[in-house]
Amino acid sequence: MSEHPTAKPKPDMLKWGLWGAALLGVAAVVYIIVQASTNPAHSDLKALAKGEMSKLTFSADAGAPPADSFLDADGKRLRLADLKGKVLVVNLWATWCAPCRLEMPTLAKLAAEYQGKPVEVVAISIDKGDDDQAKARAFIAQNAPLKFYIDPAAKLPFDLKPQAVGMPTTVIYGADGIERARLSGGADWSGPDAKALIDKVLDEG
Repeated sequence: MSEHPTAKPKPDMLKWGLWGAALLGVAAVVYIIVQASTNPAHSDLKALAKGEMSKLTFSADAGAPPADSFLDADGKRLRLADLKGKVLVVNLWATWCAPCRLEMPTLAKLAAEYQGKPVEVVAISIDKGDDDQAKARAFIAQNAPLKFYIDPAAKLPFDLKPQAVGMPTTVIYGADGIERARLSGGADWSGPDAKALIDKVLDEG
């Protein structure tokens, strides 16, 4: 019985097959690069979770800020989305919270450090009642250049995703309005650990 030799692929088909595989490989690499540059989850911020920033957390569900409004010193309603285009350091605090009061001067120093740059430190009081709100306003006045903001309904901590677990809670948003990281509890925001974090988020654009 005669043997039939195995058919060999035609040179043209083999050439096109190799070209197709190469193009698929290039497309995969391009996709990974694009995803890494546009998706905050790929940012290498976790390496900066050390020292005063050791309590930083990074949520897979992180996204845009809550749509709830809060008030500025003149009673004008604002939303965090109104400040899109800057790196935001959003600090939720209250006068009854000792760690909040302790870290506020360091947030003021951070704000002063980045004056003239697209960075905004937004300290939002959740104090209720006229007396406590007056105390909050007076306290912020002692910590220039911070501006006075208040959420009198205290809705923002509960509308964060995930919700804030306590006071103070500080959330870092990139210029695109997407949450990059957050820190629950007090910290020194005036030192090199905090500046390294803010600089990294600034570099991401």
